[in-house]
Formats: sequence, C-alpha cells, structure tokens
Amino acid sequence: MPSGPREAMKAPAADITPATFQTLRERLAADGVHSLLAQFTDVHGVARGKLVPLNQLELLMTEGVGFAGPSIWGTGLPRTGPRAEYYGRGQMSSLGALPCALPWLPGIARVVCDGYVAGEPFDACPRQVLKRQIARLAERGWALRTGIEPEFFLLRRTADGFEPADPHDRLDKPSYDLKSLPRQREFLHQLADGLTRCGLDVFQIDHEDAHGQYELNFHHADALASADHLMLFKLAAQALAEQHGMVFSMMPKPFANQPGSGMHFHVSLWSATGAGRTALDARCVFDDASQDLSLLGRQFTAGVLHHADALCAIAAPTVNSYKRLTVGESITGTTWAPAYVAHGPNNRTALIRTLKGRIEWRVPDASANPYLATAALIAAGLDGIDRALDPGPACTDDLFQLSLPQIRDRGIAVLPQSLAAALDALEGDSVICGALGDTLSREFLRLKRAEWTDYARHVSPWEMARYADAF
Repeated sequence: MPSGPREAMKAPAADITPATFQTLRERLAADGVHSLLAQFTDVHGVARGKLVPLNQLELLMTEGVGFAGPSIWGTGLPRTGPRAEYYGRGQMSSLGALPCALPWLPGIARVVCDGYVAGEPFDACPRQVLKRQIARLAERGWALRTGIEPEFFLLRRTADGFEPADPHDRLDKPSYDLKSLPRQREFLHQLADGLTRCGLDVFQIDHEDAHGQYELNFHHADALASADHLMLFKLAAQALAEQHGMVFSMMPKPFANQPGSGMHFHVSLWSATGAGRTALDARCVFDDASQDLSLLGRQFTAGVLHHADALCAIAAPTVNSYKRLTVGESITGTTWAPAYVAHGPNNRTALIRTLKGRIEWRVPDASANPYLATAALIAAGLDGIDRALDPGPACTDDLFQLSLPQIRDRGIAVLPQSLAAALDALEGDSVICGALGDTLSREFLRLKRAEWTDYARHVSPWEMARYADAF
C-alpha cells in the first residue's frame, strides 16, 4: 500500500556520516545485495515490511520508510492527518558487523526497524515498548539477557486441514527421535546454516515431543537482540519451509492429543562494574554462591509469579494457547506446559524453573510476540524487586501428578484457563498495562477480545456431533 507524503523527521545518529553509509552500501553490494528488507513487527508478533532498493539505505536509516498506519495491526492510528503515517526507521545494529544477504533470499539484506510517528518514537511499536523497559533496567545499571527457545511444527496441507509433513513420524514418544529427524535434515541444515551466516550462534536442533515438532536453539543475547533473533528465525523458517513444500507453524497446540509448542525464556539479569560496562566486567546479579538465585533473583521471580495471570495474556495470546496450558496426559504422557503458579529447582512442571543464576519462564508459547513478552516480563520482575516480594517456598513436587485438591492444599494458584480470563487479568493489572503503554494495551485488549468473541460464537464440528440430535 503506498504511503502518503513524507514528513521532515530525518535524525541520523551523530556518529553516522554519509561516508559510513557509502562504506556500508559498498559492503552490501559486494555481497550481492540489491535490496533491503525493512522489517518491523506488529502487535501479533508477525513480521511486516517492504523492500527498499540498496541506494535508499541512508533514507531508511535516518528518516525511515513510510507505511499507512491504520493498515498495521495494533497501531490504533487514524486514516487521516499527520499521525496516519507510520515510519519504519532502520536500526544499524541489526545489520551486524559483517552485513550480508539473507541466504534464503539472495540479494536481500534484512534491516530491523523501529516505529516512528510524527517524528517521535511510536509508543505502540512493540520494539519501542521493549526499549522503554530496557531503559528502566539501564537506569539501575542492569541489563537483561534472554535465551528464547522456539518450538515449531512442520506441517502439510490436506483436504481436511493439516497434518505432520513427515507421514512416517508416528512414534508414541517422539522426543529426540533419530528416525524422523534425519528425514528433515535438508530443511534443518539450511535453517541452521542460514541463521549462522546471519550471525546467530545456533547450538542444537532436536525433534520435540509431538509428531512433526522440532526445536532449534541459538545462544542467549541481550533482550532486544534476542527478540530480533527470534523474528529472524521465523522469517527464515517460514521461507525455507515453503521452498520445501511444507508449512512452518508456531500454532501453540495444533493437535489435541499431543504436546504443544512452547517458547521458553531463559532469563538472567546482569550488572557491570567500571565505566565501560563491557561483557568482560559484567556480573550476573541473579547468581549467588550459596544458592541458585540471589535475593534479587528471588524478588524478580516473585514479581513474575505475582503478575502471572496478566502475563498469560501476553505470553499465551491466542484462543488456542489455552489448549496448551492445561494439565493432562498426551500420547507421550505429559503436555510439558505449566498450569500452576509455582517455581522450583529444575522443575519443568512449574511456571518458573529455577537454575543456577537464571530462571526459565515456561508460560510463553510459540505465538507470543517476543518484544511484548520480554517487556511485560521486565515490568513484572522489576515490580517484584521494587516491592521486595517473596516467591514463597520452592516446589519440588511433580505438579502434573497432583490432583486439584492437592494443589489447592499447597496454596498454589491455577493459571487462567481461557484467553478471556487472561484478558480480564491483564486489564486489571496496572503494572503490565503500564509497561505496554496506553495505546498498545488498549489495542491489544480490543483485538484479543474480538478474537475471543469470534471463537465463542463459532459452532464447531464437536458441537454438531455432540448436540445436533442429542435432545
């Protein structure tokens, strides 16, 4: 969709000169790049953008390229006037030290964009939302590092819908299956190799616990870069799966009798001494020589537990998400998804699994927007620190084996069991809504309540089979 007239909002960084852009253009051209993929992320966590000729690099990185604002989910922008235009302004850090073409899109290099409206950072741009929370950490001399673990399905379309792309992937317990995994070796190798060439440190790939389900892990990074990396992963996986005649799916729970796809966050908080604050002098403030988590780590954990219901709306943001966040048996014996608000040492049945110097937040599923989930997590953790909250005793039980009365006897709360309940919790949580900002929290709630209404009014085949002739 063509954009309207440009506004004067050129704002190059002080250390970026025309010569810098010339050098960068020459490097990219030498790698065969002819176009730039100006990419931003909408409220649903979906990559959006447009192609920009390489000779427009300086425009992209200083003024930005224009989009019709109301055509983007979650902006709430008007159709007319100066605020109708959304600008995606390229971020130099996204090109990396050795900028290059995307291996799966020859001739095209990705540039991550921040949203700007009327010359100012746009408050409802998910990346800007995360940057605001990162700035809060920086004021205290802290930085958050995350390792995001995306699980996904490789599917194929059928006359009846979707099924695993590999028809022979049928083990009763398919985790770490070395029969099915090699059959997708070409796709998985291209995915890992392409991401590595783009600067990600890919370190393992495995077959997960459902048919057609896989996981690819890349090493942790600072919170903003980690979210950027997750979006790059999605772009690569979607493109490569299509080239192989498959559907890449981050639907949380495509098959009722099998585990769903999580997107677990490994989280640690870091500080630094000295003026430079380099990686060499950084220290983990979650670490404690005498126990797994320091006092700050426990308080951060307590904040995440305290805001667990509202966080659910952001980390499990679809109707389908709540098919995953239930306790019950699957074909493999477990769902691997949390349903109870608890923490415990190396406890994968709890909402938060505590490890040495870090926590694993297990609520997020594959449909979560990584920028919004991280921003909300920071806000919850900081609230826990500011109020010196206590997470309570650690849980060492296998929560999946306990009955609901036993769970209640231990004083353990249950996560929201529907998107509607999670949205109610979010709307009543001033800390999480405050982190999202007025515009985005309003738009998120509006869009997600409409999603719930559409679902509630839908008459499913299950209902027809159960009720059509029952009475």
